[in-house]
Amino acid sequence: MLDLAPVLLSAGDAALTVLPDAGCRLGSLRLGDVELLRTAQDIADPAGDVFGYGSFPMAPWAGRTDRGRFNNGPVRHQLPLDLVPHAAHGTALRGRWRVAAAPAVTDAGMTAAFVHELAEPWPYPGRVSQLFELSPDRLQITLSVEATRDSFPAQAGWHPWFRKWLREDGPQAALDFAPAWQEERGPDHLPTGRRIDPAPGPWDDCFGFPDGMEATLRWGDELALRISSDCAFAVVFDEQADALCVEPQSGPPNGLNTAPHLVTPIEPLEVTTTWSWTRTS
Repeated sequence: MLDLAPVLLSAGDAALTVLPDAGCRLGSLRLGDVELLRTAQDIADPAGDVFGYGSFPMAPWAGRTDRGRFNNGPVRHQLPLDLVPHAAHGTALRGRWRVAAAPAVTDAGMTAAFVHELAEPWPYPGRVSQLFELSPDRLQITLSVEATRDSFPAQAGWHPWFRKWLREDGPQAALDFAPAWQEERGPDHLPTGRRIDPAPGPWDDCFGFPDGMEATLRWGDELALRISSDCAFAVVFDEQADALCVEPQSGPPNGLNTAPHLVTPIEPLEVTTTWSWTRTS
């Protein structure tokens, strides 16, 4: 299989780099000379830390799955444990993707689409696709999970690493959001099943948004990034020094077991997120 080069999209001074051979993640999102994401160049070992940079799709599950085990009806499955003691973030981010629709210029900006065929260690044949639509003031991503034979439980979402500082002497990112609840986190980092009032950070926690997820990151008066999604959940992780994650996802961590969405050959799981930005300087 030939390696796929990074795919570049641009609209106005917004520039997006998609890495098909690195799980179809966003390797970079730049507004002019400002990089919004933690990139592979910012970490010591991108090959060994596939979870640690850019913004990657999570499919066919999102977040941690308890001890890597889940059921599909009476059938029990065991997934590899890659965030011990759990299986994390799906298999699509470790796979190669192919270009389904080459980058094209539109009235609004540029678009491109990519597809990944599900295979071992995921036990069911299926397909994951992403559509990127970039304009000068926003990025919209649509992620879908399809079953090509047997039905199976699934989740989908995204795991972006946003920089806490856009420049060395600039303001630190502040998160503004108003979730309806917080999933109580147990000592195993999985939701206990109890919903509590949102608590102050730092967070490695899941929050509920029954009408769709919305949050805004603000770097002082310089830049505001609004993150919205039709997903009803989002995980926020801000415990690292240089970056934070705001992760829309269709269900909570361990959702393959507690809140599965059944994907069938005629009913895929499809979710969308939009990042829109406003700059004042």
